[in-house]
Amino acid sequence: MGRSVQHISDRVCLFASQDTWIEGAAIQQLTKTAELASMHRVAGMPDLHPGRGYPIGAAFFSIGRLYPALVGNDIGCGMALWQTTTKVAKVNVDKFAKRLEDIEQPLDASWQETVQAEMTHRDISAGLFESALGTIGGGNHFAEFQAVERVYNETAFTALGLDKKYLQLLVHSGSRGLGQAILVDHIARFNHDGLLAEAAQESESSRYLARHDEAVRWAELNRFLIAKRFLSAIRSDGECTLDVNHNLVCPKVIDGRAGWLHRKGATPSDKGAVVIPGSRGDYSYLVQPINNAPALTASLYSLAHGAGRKWKRGDCQSRLSHKYKREDLYRTALGSRVICGNKELLYDEAPQAYKKCETIVSDLVDAGLIEVIAILRPVLTFKTNGSCSS
Repeated sequence: MGRSVQHISDRVCLFASQDTWIEGAAIQQLTKTAELASMHRVAGMPDLHPGRGYPIGAAFFSIGRLYPALVGNDIGCGMALWQTTTKVAKVNVDKFAKRLEDIEQPLDASWQETVQAEMTHRDISAGLFESALGTIGGGNHFAEFQAVERVYNETAFTALGLDKKYLQLLVHSGSRGLGQAILVDHIARFNHDGLLAEAAQESESSRYLARHDEAVRWAELNRFLIAKRFLSAIRSDGECTLDVNHNLVCPKVIDGRAGWLHRKGATPSDKGAVVIPGSRGDYSYLVQPINNAPALTASLYSLAHGAGRKWKRGDCQSRLSHKYKREDLYRTALGSRVICGNKELLYDEAPQAYKKCETIVSDLVDAGLIEVIAILRPVLTFKTNGSCSS
């Protein structure tokens, strides 16, 4: 492992070089979380930034106890990459934008058969926020059409079934109101205390995990439906290349000990190739995790899930409005188009509010965790046509 690995203590490891700016509050949250009862080790990624009590961009390994509050409210949030059947050379961005005008409405009756079949196939109960299925939500969630800018590993790229002639679609969303409801219920009953990991079916931990696992499946279905409706809107089809969750808790054996691996904005490195997205004005990176046992263990089998915020939400408009008019933010330095009808979100999610994704990826390469397969360039980023729910 290279210079991008900082051992803050015997239980805290940070995968970021000294040159990568990380807010001090995020590191404080990381070290504080390591002091929770039954917490064995924690690992911060180079996109680490402060969250509500716990840092985002980190993984936490506990033994004998699990912490729903560490997973947070967006259970199952993740990234899905689809290759469309539309050739990049045929893309008309203005026409695409026009076709996406009604994309945020709840799925209409024509989707009912598909939704019901997928819910049955994925073992998802009826009555779980169906009206939100197929919708992106707010915050940093998005759907982005991308072009393959450069391929570094042709063998790995081809093995994934990818072809640089075709437009890609990256979907970032999670379990919406379902995950929120699960966390609110837990906090109301247990505050931020963890749950003893008991195998009994009626134990509190077993009940939480059953709801958690269903929310993960719901989030995966949500990304599937988002992709399908965006493909339908541009009159295209496509195939899912990968779908990886970065907010969840799962059983894992690390250091020869069985425990619970919590990921809070941390992409798994034990699920094959993943995408690490940049801001809407930056490149995204398709990467392949490296089977490097010491690095895998130290990083808790996790990677960065994106570029990571530099600025707090709510501060961005005051920082940018004197430099950029609202209209300026609908185009990026890479020539891509942005659809975002929510003024606050337009500024909060501006490229300037995020770190450069290249620095994040460089830290992970230096740490011996990944190799880059390809770089993806944004073509059209969709956030919301108007005010959006979180």
